[in-house]
Amino acid sequence: MSDPILSVSGLRSGYDAGDVLREVSLSLAPTEIVGVIGRNGAGKSTLMRTLIGLLKSRGGRIHFDGAELTGLPAEERARKGLGYVPQGRFIFPDLTVHENLRTGRFIGRALDFELIYATFPVLKERRRQIAGTLSGGQQEMLAIARALIAGPKLLLLDEPSEGVQPSIVQEIGEALLTLNRERGLSVLIVEQNLDLMQHVAQRAYALDKGGITAELGREQIADEALLTEYLSV
Repeated sequence: MSDPILSVSGLRSGYDAGDVLREVSLSLAPTEIVGVIGRNGAGKSTLMRTLIGLLKSRGGRIHFDGAELTGLPAEERARKGLGYVPQGRFIFPDLTVHENLRTGRFIGRALDFELIYATFPVLKERRRQIAGTLSGGQQEMLAIARALIAGPKLLLLDEPSEGVQPSIVQEIGEALLTLNRERGLSVLIVEQNLDLMQHVAQRAYALDKGGITAELGREQIADEALLTEYLSV
């Protein structure tokens, strides 16, 4: 069995009020799509922000693609091949679609416009359009595309379905599966949309009160009643 592309052990992090993540350990194999599920406030976004380096870890270790990331700033993690799409998208609304995509050059990796426009054709059609005038779903596509354009090995994806119409959620799901199958992209996805999680994830971790409470296999992910149990308030 190949070494994991991401290995997290004993991770702790949080904010001024105290720790949110408590001794979180998880791993991701190369080319895997793994979900993270849990109630609101369970620590899912805190986990993603800590993995990318926007929040400093207070304990534990993060290894990615054979290198230790613990202590590295976010830009260094991005240069090593970690992509991140935050909850709420955070595109540059006053720039065009194409200009948003070009911001990927700041991490110093080659930009693959051909891949992006093949994956999300609507972005090619609207490449001269001001990003803030796109629909919510198109803005989510742009946020994902901006993270993908520099060719990350692992994509951290936080709630991509939030505020997005179902047809575009389905399109995003298909794009992730295609990139996983054809490009070997690994994905760690936080998601409360059961349909999307069941469609793309090969397994999932359940997070509650800042700790991993269960690891779910493919059959368990297919059990809607079980997933709902982990997501319910």
